[in-house]
Amino acid sequence: MSEPRDPEPPSKTRRKRDAEALQSLGEALAALPPATLDALQLPERLRDALDALAQIKSREALRRQRQYVGRLMRDIDPEPLQQAVGEASRPGREAARRFRDTEAWRDRIAAEGASAILRFLAAHPGGDEAALHAALADLQAGRAGAAKRLFRLLSEAM
Repeated sequence: MSEPRDPEPPSKTRRKRDAEALQSLGEALAALPPATLDALQLPERLRDALDALAQIKSREALRRQRQYVGRLMRDIDPEPLQQAVGEASRPGREAARRFRDTEAWRDRIAAEGASAILRFLAAHPGGDEAALHAALADLQAGRAGAAKRLFRLLSEAM
């Protein structure tokens, strides 16, 4: 019976892909607020490299610093760092979802009129009915800024 062989070492392509992933993760970490980075308890050399990465503007210097950060990150488990980046981006996704929902309500109210305002107020009781009706009237009259005013009122109520 043959002896189990050692697994083959990763290919050059795989090593490059892993290095680029660590560099991208490092770049995402550098974009995080300092308080979030402090909570991660990164090694001092990596933290200094991330701070420098956030400050560099020169394209070539940025490329070299990304490589350096990637090399420093080889010795660290990337999983908690990826989770931190994911959690930091979550508020942005939530804000984008709220924005899309507000736009949808604005468009629905513009198309359907007062009945849509009543449905909106049923779903979001904190809204100002009189102000919403006034904004709808301005929108239907074609007044400048009416759509923006309606959006702001909806956003505040949501």
